[in-house]
Amino acid sequence: MNSSLILSNILNPPVLFFFLGMLAIFLQSDLEIPQPLPKLFSLYLLLAIGFKGGYEITESGINPEIAITLFAAILMASAVPVYSFFILKVKLDAYNAAAIAATYGSISAVTFITAQSFLKILNISSGGHMVAALALMESPAIIVGILLVRLFAPPKENQKGEFSWSEVLREAFLNGSVFLLIGSVIIGTLTGERGWDKLHPFTQEIFYGVLAFFLLDMGMVAARRIKDMRKTGSFLIAFSILMPVANAIFGIIIAKLIGMSAGNALLFAVLCASASYIAVPAAMRMTVPEANPSLYVSMALALTFPFNIIIGIPLYFNIIKAIGV
Repeated sequence: MNSSLILSNILNPPVLFFFLGMLAIFLQSDLEIPQPLPKLFSLYLLLAIGFKGGYEITESGINPEIAITLFAAILMASAVPVYSFFILKVKLDAYNAAAIAATYGSISAVTFITAQSFLKILNISSGGHMVAALALMESPAIIVGILLVRLFAPPKENQKGEFSWSEVLREAFLNGSVFLLIGSVIIGTLTGERGWDKLHPFTQEIFYGVLAFFLLDMGMVAARRIKDMRKTGSFLIAFSILMPVANAIFGIIIAKLIGMSAGNALLFAVLCASASYIAVPAAMRMTVPEANPSLYVSMALALTFPFNIIIGIPLYFNIIKAIGV
């Protein structure tokens, strides 16, 4: 792998702020970010990428290539939890296996944004419809995870009568992150160039500054979670690194088969490789309370997320170049 790509990715300011946040925890600094702000940063990032995606869909229009890409996104978001579940089931009970599988079937919007930043450094373009793919990949994993619990968990521990499909579907499609992202895509599509011109200073000019602040907080959160990894054991630590790489390779093969550009292929691979640490954990805590959050949150946040933004993104891009996508 080209080490200069890794170095270039690490020296990206938002990524460096992620390390600064981790360093603050390791050195026991008294650095703190007031808790309402990370939530605001998260909402801003979702609004900005959704609005930009909607605008770019308006500019490019919907064609067969975009339709196939969106279908492939839904397919991967549904398939990853299934095969992940059966791998995890070798060592774990059905509750924890389903919760972790759903976590890895869904996506990380911040990893996606970091990959966009990586492409920008290399002057490689990508399609706005990839944001729509991101939005579509958030929810299927939650539904598949719940189905796996219903099918494979012991019936007597399944809490019959307390399960509500309406609540599951509500959490899958109407949780705040998904709702804002999809809504921003729709608004960006409806307002087109006129809306883009009006919101450009807000959605683009300050974007990377907000991302840097958000990753500073994520670095602090990830560092606090590292000690939880002692509970997961070597099997889950290996899963946290190897499964994203395998998912990215599957994504790259699909990208080549359907003729994606290199930029779109990288974003698709990153979506396949990333793991959710916001939407899915929120849904799993409500619908699968038997699963241990310290497992799936720690794996996604303390291992997979740093791996993807430091090594994964350059690694996936090298694979894409090597197979000629």
